Amino acid sequence: MDTLTPAERSEHMSRIRSRDTGPEMVVRQLVHGMGFRYRLHRRELPGCPDLVFNSRRKVIFVHGCFWHAHDGCRNARIPKSNQSFWLTKLAANKSRDRSSLERLVDMGWRVLVLWECELGDMETTASRIRGFLEGGMPEGSDDAIG
Repeated sequence: MDTLTPAERSEHMSRIRSRDTGPEMVVRQLVHGMGFRYRLHRRELPGCPDLVFNSRRKVIFVHGCFWHAHDGCRNARIPKSNQSFWLTKLAANKSRDRSSLERLVDMGWRVLVLWECELGDMETTASRIRGFLEGGMPEGSDDAIG
């Protein structure tokens, strides 16, 4: 059972942003501090990537664990109320993400997905980003697509 009234839930949900989120801002500051320059949210690219590195043909998505249904993550729990809605909604989000990634790769872009829960270890995150942007990923890495 939801602890909020429908009006309170609606107000709460309306305040959730799709861009310039806290995790995205952390990644943007980190990448800028490393000396890389990027463009934001290029709508003409599938999925409207969070950071776009045009000359490198690389993009970074910063995914919230709940909204993008991060498998195995404790932050991706399904709410107890209105579960059928949330299961459908989150499954559609995952499907859309997968389709966007495939289309980007087909267009010749390389993709790195960073999850909100992974940003606690900034040293590892910085290493992954640097490795991705400076030429690829270490051998055997699953971090980048394309």
